[in-house]
Amino acid sequence: MRICLAQLNYHIGNFEENFRKIEAAVNEAITQKADIVVFGELALTGYPPRDFLEFDDFIALSNQYLDKVTALSSNIAIVIGAPTVNPVVEGKDLFNSAYFLAEGQIKYIQHKTLLPTYDIFDEYRYFEPNSEFGIVNYKGKKIALTVCEDIWNIGNENPLYVTCPLDEMKSFSPDLVINVSASPFDHNHAADRLAIVQENAIRYNLPVFYVNHVGAQTEVIFDGGSVVASPNGKVFEEMVYFKEAIKTFDLQSVINHDQEIVQQKNKIALIHDAIITGIKDYFGKLGFTKAILGLSGGIDSAVTCALAARALGPKNVTGLLMPSQFSSDHSVEDARALAENLGMPYEIITIKELFEAFESKLKPIFTDLPFNVTEENIQARCRGILLMAMSNKFGHILLNTSNKSEMAVGYGTLYGDLCGGLSVLGDVYKMDVYALAEYINKDGIVIPENSIQKPPSAELRPDQKDADSLPPYDVLDEILHLYIEERKGPKEIISLGHDEALVSRIVRLVNINEFKRYQTAPALRVSSKAFGMGRRMPIVGKYLS
Repeated sequence: MRICLAQLNYHIGNFEENFRKIEAAVNEAITQKADIVVFGELALTGYPPRDFLEFDDFIALSNQYLDKVTALSSNIAIVIGAPTVNPVVEGKDLFNSAYFLAEGQIKYIQHKTLLPTYDIFDEYRYFEPNSEFGIVNYKGKKIALTVCEDIWNIGNENPLYVTCPLDEMKSFSPDLVINVSASPFDHNHAADRLAIVQENAIRYNLPVFYVNHVGAQTEVIFDGGSVVASPNGKVFEEMVYFKEAIKTFDLQSVINHDQEIVQQKNKIALIHDAIITGIKDYFGKLGFTKAILGLSGGIDSAVTCALAARALGPKNVTGLLMPSQFSSDHSVEDARALAENLGMPYEIITIKELFEAFESKLKPIFTDLPFNVTEENIQARCRGILLMAMSNKFGHILLNTSNKSEMAVGYGTLYGDLCGGLSVLGDVYKMDVYALAEYINKDGIVIPENSIQKPPSAELRPDQKDADSLPPYDVLDEILHLYIEERKGPKEIISLGHDEALVSRIVRLVNINEFKRYQTAPALRVSSKAFGMGRRMPIVGKYLS
């Protein structure tokens, strides 16, 4: 038996385009002499469809296109994910299902048993969990069909669940496992995914064929990396990251395999490629082609700009330099050097006169009150107005350049430097921004060395440095990671050797700035816990504030 994995980039709700890709992949699999072609979880609808699933018309369209896919199965079997209407009154209206199609018919449907409801996942909101198990008999082979999370409770050891689907299926003596997944990227997840597939292969002594999505759906990114594992747990193949791929595997070769073929998993390289994928798909799937961003000469805007240029092409990214009376000459020079290195268009508009106009209008109200963060924010908002004006006039999407460290502690101005349609670095801590800059420069200088080496500054008052308001970024990032990603409380963080006053201050800053993050652009998710749909915190909560 020959099994083809179709690792594709779907578009949520774009049934016609998704079907076109599926049809082309079916034809390619036939050319590759495959017996079965496998597509991802909810491939017809795209993942995650979220509240689209509550529209009867959306489900009707899914069923209509499922009929069209079924018609393609005359000469090849097809495994594909799609929603199924629950025929009974009790429970949720839908199942999340894997369909086995052959001879132009639906031969078998396996519903998803384990419904993740954590981080970005909210499947129990829409789907009824499966409670019935079986296998597919096809061409003399017994196939265990599973859907994504169903293989993540090995031996019923995952405390989130009380059922292990493959334990239920093993009594049918399957010959292989097929898993259809939509498993989002984070920079640790590729290694976790391999380990889970290998553990399943070893536990059940079966070959495992695991197909994943690729591409991005707003802030959620999929890296592909579909896996074929031998019964001994060796990885027969780990497919390419961040690219569509269609590849056929001979079952007997997989069973007899005794070597391991895996890809390198460099954290910064993966984040780099994930962000480029995220930018490219955000623009492409929304029908936009051009971006604009503010260039300050600092490292955050430089890295954002370089990544956008690689995703969209440098001619499609415009930089706006907006120096104030507090900007240093080298900041303008660094920003200009970056634009010229990339070969991208840029404009320079000074904000001194705009800022002075606001000061003049507000002077009768502010009287003799001293210069403080108010005046700093006015400058940031002057820049925001200019950027949004150009975005509106020319139809460019404004890219936000704030990093995760700044977003966490509220070091940014609403309606100013927090403006934007997409946050490129909003899930990248400051120290990793520096690492990204070095990675971007690995084959030659793109980001000026001065942008990397100089102390970071918002340049909103004379001689301002980030260090005036924040602890060193290496210290800040470590505490933020413990609190945000690892969900450790202040006492636990302090017990690890961090200063008590500093920890209390940082945790308080994170909590009291939740209202800002509610109003900012979606941030491309590259960590296990990003701000946005996967982290739900109350704005007015009192905990640790």
